Amino acid sequence: MRLAAIDIGSNSVHMIVVRVRPDFSFEIIDREKEMVRLGAGGLDGKKLTRSAQAAALQALSKFERIARSHQVDGILAVATSATREAENGGAFLAAIKQQTGIRARIITGAEEARLIHLAAVYGVDTPNAAVVIDIGGGSVEITLGSGREVQFARSFKMGVIRLTERYVTSDPISGRDTRKMVKFIGEQVDRYVSHIVREGFDRVIGTSGTILSLGTLATALDRGAPPAEVRNLRVPAKSLARLRKSVTGMDAKERLALPGLDPRRVDLAVAGAVLLDTLMRKLGATEITLCDLALREGLVLDYIHRHRKDIARVDRYPDVRRRSAVELAERCHWEADHARQVARMAVGIFDQTRHLHDLGDREQEWLEYAALLHDIGNHISYERHHRHSYYLIKNGDLRGFEPDEVEVIALAARYHRRARPKKDHVGYADLGPDLRRTVRLLGAILRVAETLDRSRHGVVGAITVKDRGADLRLQIEAVGDAELEVWAGLRQMDVLAGELHKPIVLAKVQRESAAPPARRRLAGARR
Repeated sequence: MRLAAIDIGSNSVHMIVVRVRPDFSFEIIDREKEMVRLGAGGLDGKKLTRSAQAAALQALSKFERIARSHQVDGILAVATSATREAENGGAFLAAIKQQTGIRARIITGAEEARLIHLAAVYGVDTPNAAVVIDIGGGSVEITLGSGREVQFARSFKMGVIRLTERYVTSDPISGRDTRKMVKFIGEQVDRYVSHIVREGFDRVIGTSGTILSLGTLATALDRGAPPAEVRNLRVPAKSLARLRKSVTGMDAKERLALPGLDPRRVDLAVAGAVLLDTLMRKLGATEITLCDLALREGLVLDYIHRHRKDIARVDRYPDVRRRSAVELAERCHWEADHARQVARMAVGIFDQTRHLHDLGDREQEWLEYAALLHDIGNHISYERHHRHSYYLIKNGDLRGFEPDEVEVIALAARYHRRARPKKDHVGYADLGPDLRRTVRLLGAILRVAETLDRSRHGVVGAITVKDRGADLRLQIEAVGDAELEVWAGLRQMDVLAGELHKPIVLAKVQRESAAPPARRRLAGARR
């Protein structure tokens, strides 16, 4: 299975594309990031600005194309603080759906914190309790937990964009504004952090771009050069304190000269440094471990945890069309053995009569899917179940199929019993002549294949079709009592004979007996 996970944050829009492994871990095969400043000027209930929305939509359109190029099975997209608070957040999500096709959803701050925690403990070895801090543009998430179990999870409205717009009124920042910022942070987190300290923890983990950037800066100031790798890098709290002291005394031009600082974060580095240092002091932590996994990886992990059955199905059915058909069948509680037996026989008859009907692999595939799904209407009711099957296939959200393909599959399933196609039938009437002929043939083959498993005991093994010029000889190899199948076949074979324009003779060979095969002349044959 391949998934794309998108985090529509207040500062940046991130996407990863992952391949899920059979052991339910994952590997990242592509990633993209655009710093769009969605929350700039739009926090605290204000509207998202037009320019920020335009930048985000442009990034998301690109992300959708990249995800599609990887043939992902799904796109998981969430929006956080900026969209969550904005007066026009709902309209923004609607614009995303309309312009990109991506169905993004807003998540709560607590859910955001939980997902970030999942990612952090996946990426960093944490045998015991750990605190996870994520600093975004609009909010800060702080959690405490052991492994996947999250004990405390809170989101606070004090991200770096919010703090910068509210408190950084000069460059360099004034001492007065710094103190006001620290006081505000304390008012927000003191009671919560005191609970965490009382519970105890062994490690602090920091995630997302702001903390990774600050950790890189602090290490560069200590070592004289940025670290080659930030993953699982431990940064002493004292280094973060020195970084705070340095950046709060610098103007933008001086900060730009710092080794390892992304120029796009030059205005946010001050609030970020003050915030992270303040949180570390309140926790009494001596160091922080950097983690390059965050909300988007948490989305993937949460999906994997909740969809193990679906992921296992992807391993069994890598093709999206086949997987989609099987998923629909399973949702409708199909008789899997019967459906597969019918599909096997239908495809066998189709392949051995190609010289007569002149259809190809595409139509063979439609027949197989129709056979797999032909009885799902029983999920509603046995009576008229062929019509129920048509409805369920048409509205079953089959992925990877074009509309005409779904129509042909659904109609072929409908015509596996009872009425034959008529020009005034819904769906059939809308098809062109070639597809109508295809539906008639596939439905006729499916009728025969379905009757050859009338007992549901799978007693028919190999099927051999031989063109003898004047007629077709359809031989079945019986591995049990197949009298019911022969009787049922005699009643339906005339439809197929009519579509192939040849009489059909049915021959049964009993595998366990040396007795000569029983022969019966079918529809269109001379008596």
